[in-house]
Amino acid sequence: MRTEYDSFGPIDVPDDARWGAQTARSLKFFAIGDQRMPILVVRALAWIKWAAADVNGELGLLTAETSAAISAAALRVAAGEFDGEFPLSVFQTGSGTQSNMNVNEVIASLASEALGKKIHPNDDVNLGQSSNDAFPSAMHIAVVLACETTLLPALADLILVMRAKSASFASIIKIGRTHLQDATPITLGQEFSGYCAQLEFCQRQLDHSLLGVHALALGGTAVGTGLNTHPEFATRAIFLLSEKLGCSFVQADNLFAAMAGHEALVSFHSSLKLLAIALTKIAGDIRLMGSGPRAGLGELVLPENEPGSSIMPGKVNPTQIEALTMVCAQVFGHDAAISFAASQGQFELNVYKPLIVLDVLDSVQLLSDAMHSFTQYCVQGISANEPRIAELLNESLMLVTSLAPHIGYQRAAKIAKHAHQNKLSLREAALDLAEVTAEQFDAWVVPRLMLSPG
Repeated sequence: MRTEYDSFGPIDVPDDARWGAQTARSLKFFAIGDQRMPILVVRALAWIKWAAADVNGELGLLTAETSAAISAAALRVAAGEFDGEFPLSVFQTGSGTQSNMNVNEVIASLASEALGKKIHPNDDVNLGQSSNDAFPSAMHIAVVLACETTLLPALADLILVMRAKSASFASIIKIGRTHLQDATPITLGQEFSGYCAQLEFCQRQLDHSLLGVHALALGGTAVGTGLNTHPEFATRAIFLLSEKLGCSFVQADNLFAAMAGHEALVSFHSSLKLLAIALTKIAGDIRLMGSGPRAGLGELVLPENEPGSSIMPGKVNPTQIEALTMVCAQVFGHDAAISFAASQGQFELNVYKPLIVLDVLDSVQLLSDAMHSFTQYCVQGISANEPRIAELLNESLMLVTSLAPHIGYQRAAKIAKHAHQNKLSLREAALDLAEVTAEQFDAWVVPRLMLSPG
């Protein structure tokens, strides 16, 4: 062990640790659970330290060699080279100060080693920043990068495969259902086109809500006033971050709001919840259409990936759907936690920041992974059981709807009820009651003519 010092005095730190006193104190006082600060937030903080070092060097606030050493060290941390040096629980101070200092200490240690002289985690690495503006900025950077690299591509792939299925199913006429009861015909392609439209709506909402997450609190320092930072620091640092990361980050219009509230992340997560709602509905439909294989609807044949029972030989279950809908349930729970946490800003600072970013990033990762798995191992392999679809279509009583314009609602309803009560086909019932002739029935009750207005 070695002894490190902070404003509270000495504390022991493991000899091989690159972090220092404040990280050690956090490990002691916040030994809570197994959830660690998301590594994406740590790396986002490192990107901020990199940009800050460069800008502070340009502004003459750091020497060229100190600026270069901090910048190089920060890049190594941002690249994930030292992920094991960030052991802190996410349940720590609500401003994320301990994780900000964890990053400062590791970068300072690396820079000090490179230069052969002491680099201070606060005075040098954290120069021009406060945890109160750096941490929420890192929250936003981490969320934007996660979305751009995982969530949005996974959603786009799912939409692409759904569109292909819709096209391939375009000519398959099936019975529609409302209230889980028979309705008028629809094509399987039309049904899948609805799923595409739901997902595309979610895609647009995500794109729109993500714009707000591009606004960073950097430059606000302690309470939003920008105390102890150079007037040009934030705009220069954000410009560097945008160039380096390929994202159009901007400084928040109002730094007081950016630090005291988290409406941008609440709005974005609401879009994630919307996506989870749509996915739950779509997955539920596919599960029902694929139910069986003998005692269910059996209209779809779902891919068979693994045994479904430890006792029932040959059983196969819709496991991809089950995994996806469990993820969606978790997202609903995260949304409730984020909503409450975001409401708890007092005066100039919200102090639930680590929880908010933990749950937002978890929702992003879970939805990304689940959509990828659902697309690859379920949707791509779905096929239509056309004989079963035709059987259910031809047995449906709701084809009677096509008779209503010719004989009226009451007489048509009489035919449907007579067929149902006497276990007759619709045609048999219509002829039995002499409501129409065989020629009229065959001319008017044509499922393919029931798929559009007219």
